[in-house]
Amino acid sequence: MSYLAPPEFATKMVDAGAAKITMSTRDTLIRSFMAGAILAMGAALAITVTVQTGNALLGAVLFPVGFCMLYLLGYDLLTGVFTLVPLALIDRRPGATFTGLLRNWGLVFVGNFAGAFMVAVLMAIIVTTGFATDPDEVGQRLGTIGESRTVGYAEFGASGMLTLFVRGVLCNWMVSTGVVGAMMSRTVGGKVIAMWMPVMLFFYMGFEHSIVNMFLFPAGLLLGGEFSVGDYLVWNEIPTVLGNLVGGFTFVGLMLYATHVRTKDTSPTPIDVTKAGVKERVSVPAGK
Repeated sequence: MSYLAPPEFATKMVDAGAAKITMSTRDTLIRSFMAGAILAMGAALAITVTVQTGNALLGAVLFPVGFCMLYLLGYDLLTGVFTLVPLALIDRRPGATFTGLLRNWGLVFVGNFAGAFMVAVLMAIIVTTGFATDPDEVGQRLGTIGESRTVGYAEFGASGMLTLFVRGVLCNWMVSTGVVGAMMSRTVGGKVIAMWMPVMLFFYMGFEHSIVNMFLFPAGLLLGGEFSVGDYLVWNEIPTVLGNLVGGFTFVGLMLYATHVRTKDTSPTPIDVTKAGVKERVSVPAGK
């Protein structure tokens, strides 16, 4: 599989973050638009398979198809840049600024939303035969998903909001682990295996992914879901984005950077001692 050791792929993470923060507006928008669209297609596949077979696990097993393809094509998700771009600032890479970080995040958000929304419109056309009929079984499922994951949380108030946020944290902990996992290998097969496992886990567990939701909820609104744009933003997208940011950066990017890039020095520390009136240098392990 041509495995890279943690210090090697951790350095690649910082390199990737530095490249993304200085990328042109044009390229950032194109890559994020395509990422949102392809991930939405993967979500549409998973939901279609789940509805047609009644097997949610099978849908989750197939969902990573979209994620793997967009990664291999070099496209960008908001969840990934949440994890990688801040590392360029922490490592003080040339050209990495806080303003550049916010610019990158904003452009990727816009691009991801545009791509996911386009697929939502296209899927709405398919499941309604060009809006000439009522939604088919898949379309009905898309509408109910939006309801349960917006007003369903709102029913529980602060407890629902906390649950939503935590699901966002756990989601990007897993998704970003998949992103980093792909950096462990130099082969396509190795990258796909490393990505597939954590991404499948997040989808089957029902964690909240901000870009997947950019497809699910607009599709639900187009297909008659009984929730509003305000419900979608307040009771899903905004807290999910915040949870994704905390989960990816804190539990993946920062932890790997802290222990594999900025490792603690454990080399012996020389100290002065005196023996029989002669000063000598003796090495003592750090922390002793």
